[in-house]
Amino acid sequence: MNDNKNMLKKRKEYVGQVVSDKMDKTVVVAIDRMVQDPRYKKFLKRTNKLKAHDEKNEARVGDRVKLIETRPLSREKRWVVIEVLERAKEI
Repeated sequence: MNDNKNMLKKRKEYVGQVVSDKMDKTVVVAIDRMVQDPRYKKFLKRTNKLKAHDEKNEARVGDRVKLIETRPLSREKRWVVIEVLERAKEI
């Protein structure tokens, strides 16, 4: 029983790359994953774009960030940036 409660409270965490920071306190993060084609067994790259809340506007385009699932904050925003793992290289 106690293990069941812990499983319900477990939130999803993803690491992705910021692709847009033009909104205020919101970033768009691309999450890449590899999926195997069921018929041909070839690995394909799939990308999901998630909108995440960035309270301090710290993340910039190209940064690697860690996201955690949260309650709905707006129509499409259900993720929060926990930390910036790696800064984008300056050009």
